Amino acid sequence: MISKTMSHLSLVPRELPQTTNSDIRRAAMDLLAKREHTREELSRKLFRQFSSESAPIDEELAKLRDEGLQSDARLAEALIRSRVSRGQGPVRIEGELRGKGLSGSEIKIAMEMGEFDWFALVQQVSLKRYGEQPPANAKERAKRGRFLQQRGFTFEHIRSLS
Repeated sequence: MISKTMSHLSLVPRELPQTTNSDIRRAAMDLLAKREHTREELSRKLFRQFSSESAPIDEELAKLRDEGLQSDARLAEALIRSRVSRGQGPVRIEGELRGKGLSGSEIKIAMEMGEFDWFALVQQVSLKRYGEQPPANAKERAKRGRFLQQRGFTFEHIRSLS
């Protein structure tokens, strides 16, 4: 038996307010105000938030790109500079950029524009970590190599230290 207090509840679903393009733009601008995002990241986050058709989301993202408010190239450039200053190598940086939704060609262009000397950077990271003392034996050399490989340097970069 239904209680008297529940009899007033309607079983007709309420209509949710319609999402407008300005709602999508505002949400995108809020995300961009916190940090740079790739178009792919913004698209994923907005789609999750609004779970609507992608047409208005794509339309608003195109407007933001055209207005210069969202730029994959700018994000890539800033991320690369940041990671290089942390002593990370190209392999690790490229992987992070791929994870953010950038294509291989976009990553290649961004990495080439940076014109970083990866051999000098691996030297700097090794000096900071291990000092000027060369590895005492093969085991120590392998340990250092694993550390630098984990940092994102290639075997060619690591071999240049020997």
